[in-house]
Amino acid sequence: MTTYDDRASLTDLTTTAERVRRSVEGVIEGKPEVVRLSLTVLLAEGHLLIEDVPGVGKTMLAKALARSIDCSVRRIQFTPDLLPSDITGVSVYDQQRREFEFKPGAIFAQIVIGDEINRASPKTQSALLESMEERQVTMDGQSYELPSPFMVVATQNPVEMEGTYPLPEAQRDRFMARVSIGYPSAEAELQMLDVHGGVSPLDDLQPVAHAHDIVKLIDAVREVHVAEAVRRYAVELVAATRTHPDLRLGASPRATLHLLRAAKASAALSGRDYALPDDVQALAVAVLAHRLLPTAQAQLNRRTAEQVVRDILQRTPVPTAAPPAAAPPAGRMPGGHVPGGPVPGGPVQPGHLAPGHLPQGGGPAAGAPLYGRRPDARRP
Repeated sequence: MTTYDDRASLTDLTTTAERVRRSVEGVIEGKPEVVRLSLTVLLAEGHLLIEDVPGVGKTMLAKALARSIDCSVRRIQFTPDLLPSDITGVSVYDQQRREFEFKPGAIFAQIVIGDEINRASPKTQSALLESMEERQVTMDGQSYELPSPFMVVATQNPVEMEGTYPLPEAQRDRFMARVSIGYPSAEAELQMLDVHGGVSPLDDLQPVAHAHDIVKLIDAVREVHVAEAVRRYAVELVAATRTHPDLRLGASPRATLHLLRAAKASAALSGRDYALPDDVQALAVAVLAHRLLPTAQAQLNRRTAEQVVRDILQRTPVPTAAPPAAAPPAGRMPGGHVPGGPVPGGPVQPGHLAPGHLPQGGGPAAGAPLYGRRPDARRP
């Protein structure tokens, strides 16, 4: 039985995540929101898709994140002639033992970097489907489990560029989030010239966390509390994509699960053991947009999936906490009051929760009874 008070584990999480964040930001200049999203996906047991034009640091971000953690790393350069067996592995006949022996492919690593994933054919891309969803590889009727933690960080160029293949819907749906790095600011680009001008900062990058530390942090993220109102809010957002007139394909139930897991990881990175609607809102575009397919009319009107998600966020009501109870008349006790308990509207005695009080602190007062736990609450 795990008790409610686990501030030590949250402290470990934020401390370790801060070390990894600083390590990655030493390589990627001026993109703190991109680095935070990468850490969120890692702690939420997801996979990250980095989509942008060439030369903005997509592969650099993936490498910096991988080298900041002391774990096994494999890099796959996706090319048109890449075969599925190059990713998953192949069975080779051993003449001495007169039996087939499985030779693991590049997917057998804790962090797999897929560079320019959309330059390989859909047949080769499909080799990642089982690995990303079930974290295993099946070859010749036998399943081989992948190590933990396991994360695929893939980069791709926009599909309108030459020599690329659009990712199939099933492939995109397995990526928890998509991020676009974008061009750096003038100040960040000047700093990049000073840092990257002589040698690559990746050469001096040392691991600041171990793989077993990341596994412990992932377990801590799983214990983050999500109130029913926040879960319902996430379901309503995803359900709205399935009926929106500008979309011919909405988000799947897997998207709802990914959105909830990402919100829990974001809350943990903020030092909270409960998720807020703000966590869901902040991640909705990154988690949902790449799964959606706009209609032909929406494309003619230059309506993007990101704009549709923002429109849904504006139209979907956000759950709020119930207002505090009105103060009773002076000299009268409210009905059902238990001696020794707090009087609604009156001063709060030690050991009692006032309306809107956060049990853990570190967030807005309104909404705490709706989203957070009571101090005596226990986790299953």
